[in-house]
Amino acid sequence: MRHLDLQVVDQALAWLREGRRIWLCTVLATFGSSPREPGSLLVARSDGRHVGSLSGGCVEEDFLARLRDGEFDAGLQTLRYGDPEGPGGPRIRLPCGGMLDVLIEPLAPDAATLTHLEVIQATLLGQRPLMRRVDLASGRVHFVEDDGLGPRVVQDRGAGRVSLRIGPAARLILAGLSPVADACAEFARTLGFEVIACDPREEARAEFRVEGVEVQSVLPSLFIASGACHAATAVVALTHDPRIDDLAMIEAVRTPAFYIGVMGSQRTSAARAERLRRSGGLSEEEMARIHMPIGLALGSKTPAEIALAVMADIVRVQRGRSRESL
Repeated sequence: MRHLDLQVVDQALAWLREGRRIWLCTVLATFGSSPREPGSLLVARSDGRHVGSLSGGCVEEDFLARLRDGEFDAGLQTLRYGDPEGPGGPRIRLPCGGMLDVLIEPLAPDAATLTHLEVIQATLLGQRPLMRRVDLASGRVHFVEDDGLGPRVVQDRGAGRVSLRIGPAARLILAGLSPVADACAEFARTLGFEVIACDPREEARAEFRVEGVEVQSVLPSLFIASGACHAATAVVALTHDPRIDDLAMIEAVRTPAFYIGVMGSQRTSAARAERLRRSGGLSEEEMARIHMPIGLALGSKTPAEIALAVMADIVRVQRGRSRESL
């Protein structure tokens, strides 16, 4: 799945290779309602051509008009939209009533810029997330290693810099198909996950009807063992079939997946834990990586409610939030 960040970076590189100057814009923060989250990207040329999005449209229109007027030629700067009393964007009031801060980086078509954008592109396509750090005073940018978890934008006002998380598109591997897995696939697609469903059972695959999901007709454990998981991957087993679920968990804990979970009651989970220790040979450290019972305790009963609890817990971990902070 080509998510919007990759489309923006691909287009930025194409314009740079044509010798064009570009402006890379990043949403740094939102206050109140906002159509786009922090970390969202837009790239533009001086003639107004652009790819990506910062809001529902009103911000882009104003930004592109200012860009054509040469307002952002001087260098890196930030701009606040939606604040009627602020100096940065008083003429735009967001229809949703919120505010957003935008980082604007003019980038020249030179070798250093090309290399920098190529690193971002490789990170979005690859296996390992990075943190992109921008010094707001000098405009200098460098990369540091990162685990990919937590907010997409971290602002350090004291140091005068922002840190932007970049990484491969979030992936959900469904280890086996079931009504709960079907609902999870629907939720995950809406949330922007790349979804891959694995099940060797022909009858289960025949009943699966979610559009835009890759289906693998193999045991989930074999697919996971093939190297399908990167640090932005969540693996969930939702079949109640230990022949599928247990093997998937044994393989998943050997990967860098950020979330691993399996469905079952407290009693079922205790029995599974004993099997995984005894037959699977999992260590206590490996066991601690498995969420079982899976999901947030919402009192879910129906497949859709259980899927909601599962996806909410995945997003919680993805955002670096503890259960106690909810």
